[in-house]
Order: sequence, then C-alpha cells, then structure tokens
Amino acid sequence: MNSSIIVDRIGKAYRVGNSRKERFKEWFLPFYKPKTQPHWVLSDISFTIQQGEAVGIIGMNGAGKSTLLKIITGTTAPSTGSVSFHGRAAALLELGMGFHPDFTGRQNIALAGQLIGLSSEEIQLKTPAIETFAEIGEAIDEPVRTYSSGMQMRLAFALATAVRPDILIVDEALSVGDTYFQQKSFNKIREFREQGTTLLFVSHDKSAVLQLCDRAILLNHGRIQMDGAPNDVMDVYNALIAERADSGSTIRQEQQEHRLKVISGNRRVSITDVILQDEQGAPIECLQTNQHVRLVIDFKATADVPEATFGILIKERTGMEVFGTNTYLLGQKISLCSGQCGKAMFDFQAALGPGMYSITVAAHQGDTHALENFHWIDLAVTFSVVNVTLPRFTGVSWMPCSADTIIK
Repeated sequence: MNSSIIVDRIGKAYRVGNSRKERFKEWFLPFYKPKTQPHWVLSDISFTIQQGEAVGIIGMNGAGKSTLLKIITGTTAPSTGSVSFHGRAAALLELGMGFHPDFTGRQNIALAGQLIGLSSEEIQLKTPAIETFAEIGEAIDEPVRTYSSGMQMRLAFALATAVRPDILIVDEALSVGDTYFQQKSFNKIREFREQGTTLLFVSHDKSAVLQLCDRAILLNHGRIQMDGAPNDVMDVYNALIAERADSGSTIRQEQQEHRLKVISGNRRVSITDVILQDEQGAPIECLQTNQHVRLVIDFKATADVPEATFGILIKERTGMEVFGTNTYLLGQKISLCSGQCGKAMFDFQAALGPGMYSITVAAHQGDTHALENFHWIDLAVTFSVVNVTLPRFTGVSWMPCSADTIIK
C-alpha cells in the first residue's frame, strides 16, 4: 500500500522572551548565540499514513495538534524534520483561512478554484453544487466578512470538497455550526473515504474520531504518547485528563485479549472488584436484550474522602459510549473515612442490541473524573447481548415500538 503522508522527526521551536536588542544581534551577527533557550512545542514527531487510511489526532489544548497540521499543510515551517505527501490535498484549518473578507462568497469560490488548479469552465460547472451544499442562500453574493462562523465553515467545507481530494485534512472546523450540517459533512467525508481518500482529522469529539478513523495518535506536551486503535487511545486520553487535574494520579495499561485496558487514579478510593449479576445474583457474561441486571462495585477508602462518586459507562464494541451515569447524578451523597469498605450497586434494564459491550467503572469526586480521579478502570467488565424473545431490530438500543397501517 502506498504512503499518502510521511512525517519524519518533525520539531517546532519558538524563541520567547528575546528583547529587541537580542533579536537584532541574532539577525545581524552570524556567530552570536542568543541567551534564551528555544521553547519546543513539537519534538521528534514521526508517523506514516497509508493511502485510504483515516487517522485522528487528539490531545489536550496546547498539545501541539494545530501546529502539527499547519506544518503538514505547509503554512508553517518546521524547525527540524520534514513532511512529504503524495496526491492532491485539501485542508480545512482555521475558519476563513484563504478567504478574502471583502470578496463575496461567489468570488471566493472562483478564487479558491483557481488556487486548487481548476479551470474557469470547471469552476462554473461546480459553483452550483458548491452553493447547494453550503446552503447559505442569497448570502453567497454578500462579502464573506458579513458571514457568521457557521456560514464560513459551510462555504469552506463545500469548497474544499468540491473535487474529491486524495488527502483531506480537517482541524476542528466541523465543531462550528449546527448539528445538521455537521452530520452532512461527516456523510461527505464517509463518501470520500469509501472512494479511497486519505483522512487526517483533528478533533476533541470522541464520537467523531471513533466513527471516522481507523487509527488515532495522542499528542501530549508536543510528543506522541500513543499511536493505535481509536478506542484504546481514547481511553488513555481520558486518563490524561484526570492526571492533569490531579498530579497524584497514575496511568497503567494492560493488554486484555485484543484491547488495551487503561487503569488510572490516585487510589484514595480503590475499586477492588466488579461483577455483573443476573436477578438471582449469579455472575453473568451473556445477556438477553432488555434483561434486568445489577453491576456491583466493591471499594475501599484509603483516605478520608468527604465527597465520593461511583460511576459506570457502557460502551459498544468500537468504543462508542452507549450509556453512562453515576451516584452524583442520581442524587446520592457519599462520604468515606479511611479504611471503610463498601459496595456501589447499579440496577438497570440492559435495553441493548445484539453485540459485544464493555463497562468502564470509576470512583471520583463530583460529577466528573476531571475533578479528582480516585480509580478509573476501562474494560472492567465485558459481556455479550443476544436477542431471543423480542422482535428483530437494528442498532444498539432497544425501544418498545408498535406500528399501524391505514390504507384508503
């Protein structure tokens, strides 16, 4: 398989704090060594994306995601390393980038079309389709500076995808605008993917990365922390969020069959056992759709914890989140003293479609583990669901439904 993008030992550094006098000496005195040290926002970044592959880049704010994409697209020069890619690339980076604010949307279509190598005849032929996809109405003949951010995104996406690119690079742009157009854009990306387009996608949207990408790369402090399956990388990303909020939190990874199990937390409350039970209290691994089950979490406090929360998160096979709740959201107030043990029990109807599922369990403070993560365990329980007694249906959720037909 041919490589579409090759990123080889990329690094990017900025000098900060230089006075005018220092900068003047650095520019005009060839042997002068500046007193300040460079600030590296990216260090030793290397990866290869194969033709037709979809790769998501994730990371917290300041991790270097946008800088990396600007280097890949050529809008920023790297301090070290090189980037090469094969094929025609279309990029959606900062909103409005490449637009002339005083030109109308229609004039910007003509300008952008020339920049990507389209002839005047081709631009004329494609302009109606671009207008239709963007759905901005009469605003197409208004200056772009009068557009909202959502309108700019619509026009930018319609322009970038007017001709199927060999490589499509998207940086957070789809987070702007209404849900309807986001879904429309995702459908267009899926269509391109089926036709062989390579995708490089930066987003904080976990569901988008899981739906669109074959692989994910996690950036942390300007370096690649993990490169692997999207669901595994997302689990580590969640643990990093908690680690940033709590410096005492640790992250451990364990290989479990074909998945990577991520365990994190400061262990002020430790989860000692997790069991999924049927109505008789027996352990169960295969459920029927809509069966009543109980999840039991055994725990022990190793410190005084005035506010503790226990939570569950059900995921389907690819890592998509199906349902989650916790004792805080359910109105329970839990206070623990050091040495106390207990059980947190969640009773629910497993209204799930046939397939494989996993349950993540957590002990933390408040409504989210980002406040203080005591103990987080991905893949704490795995189970399968079969449909034996209910009418056949599709999807991951069962909903009672009836149908009536009236013929006149």
